[in-house]
Amino acid sequence: MADYREAFVGIDVAKLKNAIAIAEAGREGEVRFFGEVDASATSMRRVIGRIASRFDHVHFCYEAGPTGYGLYRLIRSLGHECTVVAPSLIPRKPGDRVKTNRRDAISLARLLRAGELTAVWVPDEGHESIRDLVRARAAAVETLRVHRQQVSAFMLKHGRSYPRKKSWTMRYLRWLQEQRFDHPAHQIALQEMVEAVRVSKERVERLERVIEEFVPTWSLAPIVLALQTLRGVDLIVAVTFVTEVGDASRFESPRQLMGYLGLVPGERSTGETVRRGGITKAGNGRVRHMLVESAWTYRHPPKVGKAKLYRLEQAPPKVREIAWKAQSRLTARYRMLSARGKRTTVVCTAIARELVGFMWAVAREARAT
Repeated sequence: MADYREAFVGIDVAKLKNAIAIAEAGREGEVRFFGEVDASATSMRRVIGRIASRFDHVHFCYEAGPTGYGLYRLIRSLGHECTVVAPSLIPRKPGDRVKTNRRDAISLARLLRAGELTAVWVPDEGHESIRDLVRARAAAVETLRVHRQQVSAFMLKHGRSYPRKKSWTMRYLRWLQEQRFDHPAHQIALQEMVEAVRVSKERVERLERVIEEFVPTWSLAPIVLALQTLRGVDLIVAVTFVTEVGDASRFESPRQLMGYLGLVPGERSTGETVRRGGITKAGNGRVRHMLVESAWTYRHPPKVGKAKLYRLEQAPPKVREIAWKAQSRLTARYRMLSARGKRTTVVCTAIARELVGFMWAVAREARAT
């Protein structure tokens, strides 16, 4: 090892033990399995020190996963480079059907040396804490949706149909309480499901209040406030976008951000034949889902409501200009695509893609100020 001054280390992380492999520099450099070590911070610090003492420069990498970014921060604190790799973008051989910790670590080390790995953006601890809070709220919303669906399915099974269109209002809840069943077990089942809906709804509201409380003290709060000047972008949409995307300035162009969120069309072209399909749906699904919902608001003519007027008054002049330009363009584009006979889902997706471009511009402008 003394003949080699640079090394690339692949780490297959796990809950209890991490598998480590080392690829020495050079095209013909040896790739060897170092071994499995305890995943604790003390053990990893000792092993990293042993490896780094044999080389002038060491670059570490591991796959993003449930273990988080603790190992990344540990390696960086020791003065070494570390890459957290996007698992879905790791090159894999179609015929490779054997997967072990040892083989994964060796593969990571070899691909890191070849420069074939794609890094993910790693947030700081403050950013990660806000993101965990936003994701907890998203999980609570999904739980609420499931519980409401259970109630609706239960009532449908028993032939009980709500006479009005809009459900889950106070009038709908009173209607649920008025329902009577012959068997008391059915009555208890309904009451338990309605109670689950109530608890889930209170949890969502509680988390939204906490998000509203913590955002003003966050370093990226100006971007969150600026994004809310756009139509269809409220606090939850804005904070979800910022926590999942991070600093928008790391994207060189709006199109790059659109591709990151999977809102650009897929393509399979060869020679002079060009075939484009649906959107790629790559990247972050949470942000993409919210943006498509926000795009639905652009079916109405351009107008500044009371809530947006307050946000616009607090925003810089350039942000207000971008927000009005976005509303004027996207509402006109919505009408044009609808007039062509496009499906609503296709129209909203197209609007969401262009909305990302305006959000990119607003975020960069807010960052600059």
